[in-house]
Amino acid sequence: MAAFAQSAPCWVDVQLPDLEAGKRFYGELFGWTFRAGDGPYADALSGGALVAALAAKQDGRMPTAWGVYFATDDITASVARIRENGGQVITDPVRAGRSGVLAQAADPGGAVFGLWQAGERKGFQKQNEPGSFCWTEVYTRQKDRVDAFYEEVFGFRSADIDEPGVDPGTAESGVDYRMWSPPGTEPGPDTAVGGRSVITDGLPAEMPSHFLSYFTVADCDASAETVVRLGGRVSEPPFDIPYGRMAVLQDDQGAVFAVLQEPVS
Repeated sequence: MAAFAQSAPCWVDVQLPDLEAGKRFYGELFGWTFRAGDGPYADALSGGALVAALAAKQDGRMPTAWGVYFATDDITASVARIRENGGQVITDPVRAGRSGVLAQAADPGGAVFGLWQAGERKGFQKQNEPGSFCWTEVYTRQKDRVDAFYEEVFGFRSADIDEPGVDPGTAESGVDYRMWSPPGTEPGPDTAVGGRSVITDGLPAEMPSHFLSYFTVADCDASAETVVRLGGRVSEPPFDIPYGRMAVLQDDQGAVFAVLQEPVS
């Protein structure tokens, strides 16, 4: 399993009230199979490759949500930078056996994310293929503070995208969107690993800052129909963007995620 570039998204998992129901839902939607992890935790595999994990919530007050983890080769230093730049450390670094070390934090706007310092487990074994992770972006109301935070904490190189209709997270035009590229790369769409969007007046006032993670699918419209059939909801119906066709969906327990069908070449 190859190592991940510093600051690249390397893992996603979802916290669910009912783990077995989650396995049924995502197994049918993405064709995932599962193997038991330590405790109430199941690794998700696509074609035998690790792509995500499902976990049973241990505390009913926890959100039912997908979480994303960013790779770090020094989690102690990353946690220190988070504190220095106005973020909050929710869970201090804790060792997950021989797999690695993890921590959880929130940016100055309140969006939660994870850190992963790899041991034996590096992260995804498959990306950018149907049934696997392809993108993540943070939604915030405090873009200036948040932009500075991610650049300082992760060393992201940023490219602003402000042309009409190019935001992967909304059908609105003329959006304020920033793409993140890893340290040492030329910023732009060819190197980007994630991005920052703004929570606009067109979104619910009660919507908190959050990360939205995307999975590649072969057919966006069929995936949206399958979600509804399985008891989930369509938050944003399928629509075309310059990077393909996407939709924002909710599983049958309320966790939100997006799917992206790559454009036909």
